[in-house]
Amino acid sequence: MKNLLIVFILVFGFSVLGTAQDAKPAKKEPVKKEQPKTKVAPAAKAAAPAKAKEAAKATEKKAEKKAEAAKPKAAEKPVVLKKDGTPDKRYKNSDAKAAGPLKKDGTPDLRYKANKPKEKEKK
Repeated sequence: MKNLLIVFILVFGFSVLGTAQDAKPAKKEPVKKEQPKTKVAPAAKAAAPAKAKEAAKATEKKAEKKAEAAKPKAAEKPVVLKKDGTPDKRYKNSDAKAAGPLKKDGTPDLRYKANKPKEKEKK
C-alpha cells in the first residue's frame, strides 16, 4: 500500500510539472485594415520631388557649414595619423605653440597645463 501511494504521488507530481511547462497560446491581435489611399493630383506629384530635392540641397549646405565650423583652424599642416587614428610621433605633427599632448586630429589638448592659453596679467 505504501508503494502504491508513492507511485501515485510521483505520477501526479510529474503530470503537474508537465502541464506547467506547456506554452501559453499567443494572443491574437486584431487585424488592422488598410486605410484607403488618397488620390494626389498629377501636378502635385511633379512638384513633390522638386521640393524634396530643394530641401535635400538645403540640408546638405547646412551640414557642410557645420563641418567647416567644426574643423580645427589651429592645425594648418596636415597631421599624419596612424591606422588607429592617433597622431604618428615619427613625424613632426605639432606646431611650436603646442607644447603638450595633442588630440587625435592634431590640435592641442587643452586639458593639459602646457596647452592652456596664458592669462593676461591683471593690472
